[in-house]
Amino acid sequence: MAESGSGPEVTAHGSTPAQHQPSETPSLAEARSAPGTQLIPRPHIAIVQGLIGSLMMLVGSVGTGWMALGSPMVRNPLVIAMRTEGWGIYTSTVLLTFGAMLLMRSWIRLGQRLAGWPEGSLRAVVAAIIAWSLPLFLAVPIFSRDVYAYIGQGRLMEAGENPYTTGISTLDNWFMLGADPAWAESRTPYGPYFLWLAHLVVKITDAQPDLSGLLFRALACIGVALCVIYVPKLAKMHGFDGARALWLSVANPLFLISFVASAHNDGLMVGLAVAGTYFAATGRPIRGILLVTASIGIKPITILLLPFIGLLWAGRNASWPRKFATWAATAVLSFGVLFMSGIPYNLGSGWILAILDPTPGFTGYSPSGFLGMQVNRIGDALGLPGGDIARVLRTALKYLGIGIVVLLMFWGEGQRSHRVVRRMGLAFAAVVMLSPIIQPWYILWFLPFLAVTGIKNNWQVRVLYVVTGFFVIFGAQDQLSVWPFIEVQWDVSTIAYVIALAFTAYLMLLDPHTKHVLIEGGPRGWLERRRRRRSGQ
Repeated sequence: MAESGSGPEVTAHGSTPAQHQPSETPSLAEARSAPGTQLIPRPHIAIVQGLIGSLMMLVGSVGTGWMALGSPMVRNPLVIAMRTEGWGIYTSTVLLTFGAMLLMRSWIRLGQRLAGWPEGSLRAVVAAIIAWSLPLFLAVPIFSRDVYAYIGQGRLMEAGENPYTTGISTLDNWFMLGADPAWAESRTPYGPYFLWLAHLVVKITDAQPDLSGLLFRALACIGVALCVIYVPKLAKMHGFDGARALWLSVANPLFLISFVASAHNDGLMVGLAVAGTYFAATGRPIRGILLVTASIGIKPITILLLPFIGLLWAGRNASWPRKFATWAATAVLSFGVLFMSGIPYNLGSGWILAILDPTPGFTGYSPSGFLGMQVNRIGDALGLPGGDIARVLRTALKYLGIGIVVLLMFWGEGQRSHRVVRRMGLAFAAVVMLSPIIQPWYILWFLPFLAVTGIKNNWQVRVLYVVTGFFVIFGAQDQLSVWPFIEVQWDVSTIAYVIALAFTAYLMLLDPHTKHVLIEGGPRGWLERRRRRRSGQ
């Protein structure tokens, strides 16, 4: 994909702390020393390309996004054609998939164009986030239909039912509002504050699915906005470039797709957690605890952050008695507020069940799920109870994640806020990565905390590229909605998968701007190094 006016190729992302001048890559140094050469980053080129990708996703979502059967949109002639005619379904699939991959490339290119992170980089990253988010805000929900389950839980609240004990199948017409049948008998995994918000949305919209989805999306965008504000501030106080941290985390296409297009309430949860961490790290622990408590009230998983918020309150080089005192005070304040929050609507402490009674099963691409499947196969081949052994392994890995959290609570290099926030991110990552179920947006829970404490421009940023790309490809081919009564000649998931893989191969093998991001020197450089090793040079 050729780009005009892109200047010399730049591959560095400036991951060194802000107080140290980052060393220039050879390409950047040569560009500055070459006679008559002027380096022009021009981030607007990447921003515009990403905007085009987002607009393609907006159009594609009309034909293959998750549209509620009760939506008035399904009676629009153009929408009917795009969702029932072969040309409409195939065109929508191509636009949605290609747009997502173009957004992925634009994100990488934005980081390359801003390499070294000169003055004005933060403004460029914020502009990219806004430009890429606007079309996604208006899109039909893609990559997930959880937003329709939120409507069901708001309706349960409106009917005087307790979502912690009652599934949405008790509601009339629940299926027509777009919820996944998997939610039919499930208890809500969310905190009391989100249930209040879901109730408010339903009261405002009378459960109209399209308007409700926009309001839930607006709530998620509040979390995105909080991250835009506080991620750069947290990075700066830890000695890292705020623009780069924001680019790594919030401008990330998986972040925008999951929290804007999919309207996951995790966006609000993460935004409140990041803001709370910032206030706790800057000597305002009470405000920090209350914001993290609000995050728990959206989705209780962020309860894992409280021990580290207590450490930030204790301060640098605090004694063990002071640490235990601040831990206790943090727990009393946070849990006290949460228990009082259960009094309205008679919700009680049902949010605890969301932690103690997680969703059963596993995902095959999680480390726990993948290892469990291999153990299951091996055990069955040996005549052993492979399924039981696999369940024990997955349970052991889950508790290992909890053990890592406890270890990081008590062990770390000093008590500087940088180390505490880093340990917080690592603890969060351990719990997510060792859980049997990993949804694509789960990695976004801990990504901002690692970004503000330094993701280096080595294998760390390459892992982020791979994981982000994997989940974007996974969502593009796994989460396409084609009405079951529609017969199509070619499977749309296969079409999306082929497009995504072809685009990925182009990025890694042919694109002169991106083929170096995973392999130093690109495929040609890798082959040359391999030839030299074989010849003994």
